[in-house]
Amino acid sequence: MATYIAKRLGLALLSVWGIITIVFFMTKLIPGDAARVAAGRTATAEQIEQARQRLGLDLPVIEQYFLFLGKALRGDLGQSASTHQSVVGDLANTVPTTLQLVVVTMFVTIVVAVPLGALSAALRDRAPDVSARILFVLAGGVPVFWLAILLQWVFASNLGWFPISGANSFGMAPPDVTGFTLVDSLIAGSPAMFFDSLAHVILPALALSAPFMSTIARNVRSNLIGALDTDYVSFAISKGAGPYRVVVHHGLRSTMGSTLTLLGMQFGWMMGAALLVESVFALPGIGTYLNQAVLNQDTFAVLGCVLVIGIVFTVASLAVELLQIWTDPRVRESHLTGAQA
Repeated sequence: MATYIAKRLGLALLSVWGIITIVFFMTKLIPGDAARVAAGRTATAEQIEQARQRLGLDLPVIEQYFLFLGKALRGDLGQSASTHQSVVGDLANTVPTTLQLVVVTMFVTIVVAVPLGALSAALRDRAPDVSARILFVLAGGVPVFWLAILLQWVFASNLGWFPISGANSFGMAPPDVTGFTLVDSLIAGSPAMFFDSLAHVILPALALSAPFMSTIARNVRSNLIGALDTDYVSFAISKGAGPYRVVVHHGLRSTMGSTLTLLGMQFGWMMGAALLVESVFALPGIGTYLNQAVLNQDTFAVLGCVLVIGIVFTVASLAVELLQIWTDPRVRESHLTGAQA
């Protein structure tokens, strides 16, 4: 088991390194001059050249690459050309906002998609199933940014049920302890701040969750239909098991392996997709930060964002895989047999 985990960790690190390498050289193809951005709009040619030397942009590209890798291993991701702050510091301020949004989105996705997919499978080919399948297609096909604007217009601008943008209302921001406003509100012991923070994250989470809800619900429906047609479920029905027990205890539990894998992959995808939602709702997360970094050709900021997203995606996928091995003897046996071979 330890050998298998070590091998997976090695592959995970190799994947992150590959992503960073590809993105580093791709950033060099983006039109623009990061030194000019760092020096400011009114900078002279001499000041721009000084900024170029300070950021190491005057060095050959391959030398810049190895210099960045060496600093990254020491926890130094360089200085942002846009904010003039360390990239690590900027990420520490932005990543919690995005992680909070992704966690809430994941919760909404699970709470809505799994029961809806199970209900659709249990009532397959009936009116509720047909309606649910149409809903799956619509949710999976709607552009996230368009849905975000629609939700903002209906529920924030017209109805006034939710805040239109931002992470907190004026004067309602909790003391910054962890960076997660929901957690910091609880630490501060302020229900008003907590519900204000929650209100600001609900619409972005609903917009971001739509395509992921569609994928999870269809996955649950497909797997559960296959499970309900198996002999052991027929045997349970013949012994008098009720519909709820058949669907949940015998059918749904046996199909959660692939759903867990999909959820783990979606956690990383949500980190990347959050850029569109954060831009619409003006959330100060990593997506907004990455968008500005790309526009300004801020190489170190872009690489820092990609590194964080890559690590989150890799860790989430590895955690789900290990959870499957721990909970499912069949998966554990197949993985360990493959590792020994």
